[in-house]
Amino acid sequence: MEVGNKYAVIKRHIEGAPGLSNFELKTEAFSLSIAAGSDDIIVKNLYISVDPYQINRMKSKSPSQNVIASINPGEPIKGAVIGKVVASGNAKFKKDDLVMGSFTWAEYSLVREGSIINKIESSEFPLSYHLGVLGISGLTAYVGLFEVCRPQKGEKVFVSAASGSVGNLVGQFAKVLGCYVVGCAGSQKKVALLKEKLGFDEAFNYKEETDLNSTLTRYFPDGIDIYFDNVGGEMLEAAVANMKAFGRVVACRVISEYTNAGKRASPNMLDIVYKRITIKGFLVSDFINSFPDFLAKASHYLRTGKLKVIEDISTGVESIPSAFVALFNGDNVGKKIVKLAEE
Repeated sequence: MEVGNKYAVIKRHIEGAPGLSNFELKTEAFSLSIAAGSDDIIVKNLYISVDPYQINRMKSKSPSQNVIASINPGEPIKGAVIGKVVASGNAKFKKDDLVMGSFTWAEYSLVREGSIINKIESSEFPLSYHLGVLGISGLTAYVGLFEVCRPQKGEKVFVSAASGSVGNLVGQFAKVLGCYVVGCAGSQKKVALLKEKLGFDEAFNYKEETDLNSTLTRYFPDGIDIYFDNVGGEMLEAAVANMKAFGRVVACRVISEYTNAGKRASPNMLDIVYKRITIKGFLVSDFINSFPDFLAKASHYLRTGKLKVIEDISTGVESIPSAFVALFNGDNVGKKIVKLAEE
């Protein structure tokens, strides 16, 4: 049996901020049958994770090409996807199994032997959570805070892009530990969300601040112990200027540079030396062994109401381009997901 499989590709490499014109939708014939003796698996995709790091794969020269491969125009785009098995030649998976892996941004995916695919066992939580709070976004927040920064109760924590898929969870994890947490976001609506729903002690709209150094001094008169950096640029410079002695900076993302290569951070090196500040970058892939511990704790926090979930879900393959673009123009809040089909 064949169906028309709709999928998203880039029309040209992205330079600067992405726009809808960078993408196009294609449809091609797709077989739902597995050849005899094949280990292939056919998956009907249900939820697609839309993540900002993907833009680096869509550039003509990826700054992260030593870690992840670039995507050429017209090639399938792969990312974290949750789906349901339609047909399987692999003994480990059977029809109707729920799975998660690195699949194409399409209605259906052909998963060959050696591809990343894991079965999702029965869960008390919504399936989409496995792409966000119980998935890579949650793990990134958890290990970046607890294993890289190692916070102590009562320490002062600053989080940039705090309403995003990782930042909102960093702030919530820090609050569970008993830290003082301040986040920044790009609108008053997001600021209200951080304070009123997610429990941040304070939050501010960075777009309304003319002097970030003075702003951080106002919120941290005694200095910052931990800065969880998602943006780089001027925010990193201001945070370093306001760090305490032996402060820790974890570099998770540098979104300001994703769309503007000239927007590089230049923190004061004298501050770094004399305050003995540690700045450390990390990749979540280095901490996969921490996943069971993270999953147990995050699940407990969800059950007990200590962790709130913020999802931004759009519907249909047609919404993939606008969902991706929204990550860079400030339209989304929380984990960005595209729902393709009912479970």
